[in-house]
Amino acid sequence: MTIGRVRDLDGKLVALVGGTGFFGRHLAQELLARGARLRIAARHPEKAFKVKPLGNLGQVQVVAVDVTKPHTLEVALTGVDAVVNLVGAFAGNLDAVQGSGAGQVAAIARARGVTSFVHISAIGADAASPVAYARTKAEGETAVLAAFPGAVVLRPSVLFGIDDRFLNLFAGFTALPVLPVFAPSARLQPLDVDDASQAVGNVLANPGAFAGQTYELGGAEVLTVLELNQRIARATGRAPLIVPLSDGLAGLIAALPLTPISRDQLALLRQGNVASSTLPGIRELGVQPRPLSLFLDRWLVTYRKHGRFGARAVS
Repeated sequence: MTIGRVRDLDGKLVALVGGTGFFGRHLAQELLARGARLRIAARHPEKAFKVKPLGNLGQVQVVAVDVTKPHTLEVALTGVDAVVNLVGAFAGNLDAVQGSGAGQVAAIARARGVTSFVHISAIGADAASPVAYARTKAEGETAVLAAFPGAVVLRPSVLFGIDDRFLNLFAGFTALPVLPVFAPSARLQPLDVDDASQAVGNVLANPGAFAGQTYELGGAEVLTVLELNQRIARATGRAPLIVPLSDGLAGLIAALPLTPISRDQLALLRQGNVASSTLPGIRELGVQPRPLSLFLDRWLVTYRKHGRFGARAVS
């Protein structure tokens, strides 16, 4: 959170390309609190209207952009001091969106005189991966740095927050009598979305100190998928029968239509999502990540059997 923080981005115009999603909304709040003016550039600008009330009058602008159409980027990035590229997808033409498309955003930003560029990638980006998501994430990093050598690449782990589609998805499943767990031994390092937002803000406030580098942003603790589900179930006060699935059975389920996980998503989950020791991390960006345990009981109370008004046992 940014309460009491110096307004070190005062007056700067920052474009959030693809800034209407979960990360984008939290990042907008962080940057606005630090004094930045924002231009939310997105394919569906109407999704950004909930961001506008977060700023003062005239502090937030919303524009329509399609990263596959260069002329829209040229308009959106004109007059901008800094760009954060948050565009990503799990389906569709991933190269056009987060592969070569990311390089196009960076190239146009540089041509328009943008002085700092932050590219949001992901832990697990791998140019040799058979999974298109991980492969194009890595290709996007390469394309960005080729077009804008001073760019900063941030690879966050899976992000959590009170309004996420991560904890809330798992919490919803705890109401089931039986809770199957895919890839139970896979390791995750969940990161608070507000900690990730603070890291981006720190980079934008002092871009020269981080230019051209790649950082892996992991959370305060590493959990297996099984441990995560067990913690979430406790926080919701539920006691489903938690069943770890074997790799074979999980693969069969993922291959079927209309299942909660695809084969590519299962492959990424099995791979895990933990920061390596080969790249600098979030602490090198001046952020001390907060553990998931600080938030679970407060955030997931609405998933308890009687919600916020359920009786609590008196010891």
